[in-house]
Amino acid sequence: MSQRKDLIIIGNGMVGHHFVDTFRALNGADQWRIHIIGEERHSAYDRVHLSEYFQGRSHSDLALGTSEGYQQAGIAAHLGTRVERIDRAAHTVLLSDGEELCYDKLVLATGSYPFVPPIPGHDAERCFVYRTLDDLDAIRSAADQGKTGVVIGGGLLGLEAANALTSLGLTTEVIEFAPRLMPVQLDATAGTVLKDKIEALGVRVHTDTATQQIETLNDGRLRLHFADGEPLETDVLVFSAGIRPRDELARQAGLKVGERGGVCIDNHGRTSDNDIYAIGEVALWDERIFGLVAPGYRMAETVAAHLEGCDSPFLGADMSTKLKLLGVDVGAIGDAHGTTPGTLSFRYHNEAKQQYKKIVTSADGKRLLGAILVGDNSAYDSLLQYYLNDIALPAEPDSLILPSASAAPALGPDALPDSATICSCMNVTKGGIVTAIDGGCCSVAEVKAETRASSSCGGCAAMLKNLVDATLEARGVEVDHSLCEHFSYTRQALYHLVQVEQIKTFDELIRRHGRGHGCDICKPAVASILASHWNEGVHDAAHVKLQDTNDTFLANMQKDGTYSIVPRIAGGEITPDKLLVIGQVAKDYRLYTKITGGQRIDLFGAQLHQLPEIWQRLIDAGFETGHAYGKALRTVKSCVGSTWCRYGQQDSVGMAILLENRYKGLRAPHKIKFAVSGCTRECAEAQSKDIGVIATENGWNLYVCGNGGMKPRHADLFATDLDDVHLIRTIDRLLMFYVRTADRLQRTARWMESLEGGLDYLTDVILNDCLNLGEELDQQMARIVDTYQCEWKATLEDEQKLKRFRTFVNSPAGDDNILFVEERDQIRPATHEEKNRLIASA
Repeated sequence: MSQRKDLIIIGNGMVGHHFVDTFRALNGADQWRIHIIGEERHSAYDRVHLSEYFQGRSHSDLALGTSEGYQQAGIAAHLGTRVERIDRAAHTVLLSDGEELCYDKLVLATGSYPFVPPIPGHDAERCFVYRTLDDLDAIRSAADQGKTGVVIGGGLLGLEAANALTSLGLTTEVIEFAPRLMPVQLDATAGTVLKDKIEALGVRVHTDTATQQIETLNDGRLRLHFADGEPLETDVLVFSAGIRPRDELARQAGLKVGERGGVCIDNHGRTSDNDIYAIGEVALWDERIFGLVAPGYRMAETVAAHLEGCDSPFLGADMSTKLKLLGVDVGAIGDAHGTTPGTLSFRYHNEAKQQYKKIVTSADGKRLLGAILVGDNSAYDSLLQYYLNDIALPAEPDSLILPSASAAPALGPDALPDSATICSCMNVTKGGIVTAIDGGCCSVAEVKAETRASSSCGGCAAMLKNLVDATLEARGVEVDHSLCEHFSYTRQALYHLVQVEQIKTFDELIRRHGRGHGCDICKPAVASILASHWNEGVHDAAHVKLQDTNDTFLANMQKDGTYSIVPRIAGGEITPDKLLVIGQVAKDYRLYTKITGGQRIDLFGAQLHQLPEIWQRLIDAGFETGHAYGKALRTVKSCVGSTWCRYGQQDSVGMAILLENRYKGLRAPHKIKFAVSGCTRECAEAQSKDIGVIATENGWNLYVCGNGGMKPRHADLFATDLDDVHLIRTIDRLLMFYVRTADRLQRTARWMESLEGGLDYLTDVILNDCLNLGEELDQQMARIVDTYQCEWKATLEDEQKLKRFRTFVNSPAGDDNILFVEERDQIRPATHEEKNRLIASA
């Protein structure tokens, strides 16, 4: 067996980590001892979603790898370690901890650093850059003591930083030296539209503004002086004025670098030293630095292949971008400025909706060369495929960007060549997806698992689904949208059948429109439909057989077979007397107690026969069921708002209580969570909820369709400065429309993404009432509110329903054979060994 060689990767960012993953997939790791060196103490993490760190996500949520994972793969990870120098003659690198490592091949993946303009005072204590988790921790710490923030730089990263500062509750302003925001990607009109939309969200923008000096005041705040205009004071200043390649190690080692920085590489990623490669933002290819992650991934794949003796050259990369900045859609494709000689431009500008769309075509109008989109990215996917694959444009190219009534149809999967890139992050083509389907994949989930398409930023999810469905249908595989084998309908269709035909029971529905006896899929789904339309008790004789375990026993079953109890504490407000009741109940029944993230108290460890006893005491003390077991409204989280907080602009607690009491009986396709913040400091984290409400000086801003969980999504701003009446009417209509149209077990975030037209369509339906459904939705919500009943109170008043909570059919007593032992003040079932020891000692 040949001796293993040594491979060193300097840089543990996204690109360095992707190189290791790719190299291992090619089995290259079998022949190499691999060392990966990272300056940060954290393992590689997702910088694309870095701003979500301020929305509650931790490093572990963003992590792409772990030290343990590297170790298990036989890779030596040196984290929190800097490379001091490269000795090309000796083929060694010297680490900051004094260790010296040998290499046969070396990969530079050192990335870039934020450029800080040499403005006098730029090194003041409250000046920061926006690059790493440590940077964000420092910014958050400073923001806790301040009210205002300023970002110098109005490009992509600058607007991301501005979004981060607003999420921390700071009143934020952006300073841009150029005449417009995002000058590299946008033209003058697009920059103006973006500026207007961002300022409408409360972020002031200063363009064509040069900062000349940063002065530190006596109280530690900063004062910015400009070439023109009045000075500006701030508590926090973030520089985001561009990036520069981290090429200092290459310069020290004598490698060839570009005139303006960057390590020169060839088509295989090799530097001027054949044993050293460079990938990502440190690499200069054809006099170009690529500042996006997807080109860095392609470079990593090229180098991994070259080390394995394969020829997969890097020949440049598309720099088109689609993103959401401060909640605003922005897209830029190809030659967006029309610099190619002889181009034609087509523009659509809707000032009322603050939308701007532009396409740049060849002189004959047959080929797309570039595009700009602001305020509406719905055409981006189709335009990108026209551009990347040189597809002939329609006879009227402007039909691609006109409003839907006159627009050309979206580019379908059949029009794409097999070489068309569907997922640019993971470099998955249409041909790769079709091959996966031909290999046996029969769903989007299976294709994602096989190809890794849509596993990074997720921007291609809609196109991937369309392609998979179309390919399956072309293969003669019916894409079945049935709820299950018993109903050949979607949840939405079943809802309409229940509504139109006034069907009130599962038995009647399956007799008219289904077959068989039902299953664990359709029964709970129909139970939810019936409850959200008729609001009859889930324990009524006609409905109880449809419920899953949690709804059957009005409690969440835990892994040890016991149940949890969660009384409703609307808005998190509770009296001392009620706290005492909960404490006494927990003590009497030896329950483990925990305060939840939704500002309630969870009691764990109750046995089945104890549930009615416990709830009777809670009901007598004035509590209600918290619906923690149901697909329904869970909580409305709140800060203390204007009641106590010196920053509060409205009574967030009062509004949270009002909302929770209004919607507490609403059953839905999935659980729903609300939050109300008393100001833009956002202590209640409203922008991560299905319904988020944030106070302003003039009323309430409404955010919709956000959620946490496995695939977090930031909520979208839906309406601004609403008074109480219009806020509640808007939420009423949106929730009822969601209940009517969502799929089974579909959260609001995924529901809105699945709607054709997305947020714009939802705006037309709810705010503009384009379907004339407003009054009907109002009446339906009113019926839900008027017919609310506490399910536990109703159960306690019905002897027949109480029989369900018996361990034995003929006795209300518990099972004495179940023994519990205390451990760290928690309760858990005894193991068999513990039971035997207890019996023996007795």
